[in-house]
Amino acid sequence: MLKEFKEFALKGNVVDLAVGVVIGAAFGKIVTSLVNDIIMPAVGLLLGKVDFSNLFISLDSRDFATLKEAKDAGIATINYGLFLNTVIDFLIIAFSIFIVVKQVNRFRKKNEPEKPPVTTKECPFCISSIPIKATRCPQCTSPLTEIEAKAAQG
Repeated sequence: MLKEFKEFALKGNVVDLAVGVVIGAAFGKIVTSLVNDIIMPAVGLLLGKVDFSNLFISLDSRDFATLKEAKDAGIATINYGLFLNTVIDFLIIAFSIFIVVKQVNRFRKKNEPEKPPVTTKECPFCISSIPIKATRCPQCTSPLTEIEAKAAQG
């Protein structure tokens, strides 16, 4: 069983997946920092110096200046500012993944060999392969007009 696990773990797809997960986690941290440290402060400044990380609704009747004060007091809160940050994180990551997948698919299409043009067809009488421009089958000598071909198909 250990040998089978080793074969599974060392297959190319598993290693590629592990690398992708590690890079994805690092990318997620970069995007989170971008949102929390650059985008949201700029948006908050444009909207009148609003700190989105401190936008919350206290589920108690008391008022708190910051989310940290409410958490330290043990009060339950609805953190809609943090939720907005998370939504923006998601949108940036989703858009980035969309761009990457779109580029990978574009490169794949270029690398796929084009299908050669069809140069043969099947004789409806003897089912042999014949040139597409043939008007008579070289195998069974049947004429290959449209009407006869339809009649042979039933």
